[in-house]
Amino acid sequence: MAGKPTSVYSRRSRSIAGTLGRTARYHPEADTTDLRRDLAASRIEDHIAAQLAKAPPLTAEQRERITGLLRAGGASA
Repeated sequence: MAGKPTSVYSRRSRSIAGTLGRTARYHPEADTTDLRRDLAASRIEDHIAAQLAKAPPLTAEQRERITGLLRAGGASA
């Protein structure tokens, strides 16, 4: 297939992953908790955006249910 390969992850996710990798490699004693959290959030955003782009519009009830999951931090709402 010709053309530029596409990534499933955004530029932001790839940037955070690179920073995390460099930090872990060159500063193994560094606390990477914030970077790991930022990477997880960015990848979740990427996944949600990709799914919404290919799905039919959600109903208000569906949006509320998904919003409830996010507000609960992933715990059962």
